[in-house]
Amino acid sequence: MTGSPPLAVDPRAPGRDDAPVRKPGKARSWAESAVRPLGAFFEMCAATFRALFRPPFQWREFVLQSWFIVRVALLPTLLVAVPFTVLVVFTLNILLVEFGAADLSGAGAALGAVTQIGPLVTVLVVAGAGATAICADLGARTIREEIDAMKVLGIDPIQRLVVPRVLGSTLVALLLNGLVITIGIVGGFFFSVVFQNVTPGAYVSSLTFVTGLPEVIISEVKACLFGLIAGLVACHRGLTVKGGPKSVGDAVNETVVYAFMALFAVNVIVTAIGVKYGTGR
Repeated sequence: MTGSPPLAVDPRAPGRDDAPVRKPGKARSWAESAVRPLGAFFEMCAATFRALFRPPFQWREFVLQSWFIVRVALLPTLLVAVPFTVLVVFTLNILLVEFGAADLSGAGAALGAVTQIGPLVTVLVVAGAGATAICADLGARTIREEIDAMKVLGIDPIQRLVVPRVLGSTLVALLLNGLVITIGIVGGFFFSVVFQNVTPGAYVSSLTFVTGLPEVIISEVKACLFGLIAGLVACHRGLTVKGGPKSVGDAVNETVVYAFMALFAVNVIVTAIGVKYGTGR
């Protein structure tokens, strides 16, 4: 009499000694691939800060890059600032007319232009036009191995290329913010007086009701941070490009996304700090 056949045992069963052991390599590699670029970015930020105070400063490169960013970003700034002004001021004035407070349209236009229109337009233009131009320039230099050649010659790319571009981006963002605020206030005056029958004197006299020096300072601080972060992100992606021309295009697209994410987060944080500490009246 024969016994019952032995049960088939799965060789991958967890209780067997010869069962394959799950290795944490994939999880570790995923974590490394996610954290390592962030660490490299902060390393470049620290190197840029150190190189900022190490002579000689590249004044010629700084002026050229500032003018380059101005040429790239000035027209988009004008094209974006006017629709934002129309949208915010025109809608706000409709609401004020419903409440019978049309004479306060200047206060609303100044508050919107200084605290929101200026910084938001600066975010869009600096990240969408200025940062992409910087990334494309440095990315093209990287794939042509110009950066490696500079290192072989003993030239620090951070001091020679990154510092002037980051400072130029910061300066241009500061100036663009002032331009957008001016466009917002002047455009608000035009639309309020011409199309919504607001008294010119009432508009001008109410500009400083809720907007003063603290709001202007916070707005300029936002613009400086926007330009600084956008320039750092663009330089990092441009210097870390690997491959051919396609990788430069991918780096430019990534620069826009990363810059938008960082700049909108900074906008929320600085706005919250300004509302809590800077605008108490």
